Amino acid sequence: MMQNSGLLAHLPDRTGLDRLWSVLPDARLVGGSVRDLLADVAVNDLDLATPEPPEDVQCLLEEAGIRVIPTGLAHGTVTAVLNDAPYEITTLRRDEETDGRHAIVAWTQDWEEDAARRDFTINAMSLDRHDQLHDYFGGQQDLQNHRVRFVGDASLRIAEDALRALRFFRFDARYGNGHPDQAACQAVAEQLGLIGMLSAERVASELLRILSGPRLMETVAEMVTVGLLPVILPEPDPASLNRLLNCDAPVSSLLRLFALCRKDSRELPDRLRLSNADALKIKAWASDRPVLHPKLSDNDLRRLRVEQGLDRLLERSWLMQACRVGAPDKAWDQFRSRLQAMPQPEFPLSGKDAIAQGVLPGPGMGQWLKAARDWWMAQGCLPSRLECLAYLEAKK
Repeated sequence: MMQNSGLLAHLPDRTGLDRLWSVLPDARLVGGSVRDLLADVAVNDLDLATPEPPEDVQCLLEEAGIRVIPTGLAHGTVTAVLNDAPYEITTLRRDEETDGRHAIVAWTQDWEEDAARRDFTINAMSLDRHDQLHDYFGGQQDLQNHRVRFVGDASLRIAEDALRALRFFRFDARYGNGHPDQAACQAVAEQLGLIGMLSAERVASELLRILSGPRLMETVAEMVTVGLLPVILPEPDPASLNRLLNCDAPVSSLLRLFALCRKDSRELPDRLRLSNADALKIKAWASDRPVLHPKLSDNDLRRLRVEQGLDRLLERSWLMQACRVGAPDKAWDQFRSRLQAMPQPEFPLSGKDAIAQGVLPGPGMGQWLKAARDWWMAQGCLPSRLECLAYLEAKK
């Protein structure tokens, strides 16, 4: 314990926190908020733990006029909402039984017992309303030494929740120093069989967070070394990912995932249970149509803008550049600049125009519009409405 840590002074606004402490004076800030206050980085969420059972917490907060959402009573969690900001409050717990995915918990009054069930020492600290830091497992020293270490036996922590194998590499990338804890790496390698028990959605969520984080290529290399990445992605291609990063492509977890799994990209949506929107992006990236090349004419660029959305075109250009397809980097930069500067072409005819020309609704109208659109596209998407109508009139 450290007296007068001074950490609370780093919070830009502690009004809501003080209100909660007036109702739950024994509660403490826990987990990431304490870690990030010590690391002097932005704190995104203020999560608390408290000795009171969740039902009592809910009653006390509601009696104080604070809105409460029972987000996870079975696991001891409620969410208080103050000034539209959520505060997750969880009763101190110990694990009674775990299966690598879920835990059966019991409430406890023992702060150290609760801290012992957390994943890493840097996430096991707590901070009370008197600004006193409680650190049972050396988390503050580990943070100062840029060391990410499991609380207690690393193998047991992973057995309790196999997702911690991935979380270790995510946290090590952000808080480590390039030399992962060897006990942790060994434990991950020993527990690879548990990864298959995790839901694809949980794995995907954690993997995408890793892919958007720092020191990515170092992290990927370590995940390959311990055998973790090949369990998740059977044919990872770190070299392809590295080429994308070297292009200075915008940070996109999904784009990086595609580059990492380019050889097996069509299987990604099912393997990781990605959303329909993400699946559509991957399908577009995997396609070679429409064809992209930096030397395309302005007419070609206008046709591209009609055939595919600008975002997909830009994303595909980064992937092609990463493969060194057809042109040097500068040419691809110019290609993207031209593409973005190109106004979005809009086909000028509609069904109303067809009716005005005596074309009845039905297949005939579709053919009439298609003939005009095909000609309009062939002319570089430049002809006006009147020019399109004149073309159709001349075809009669």
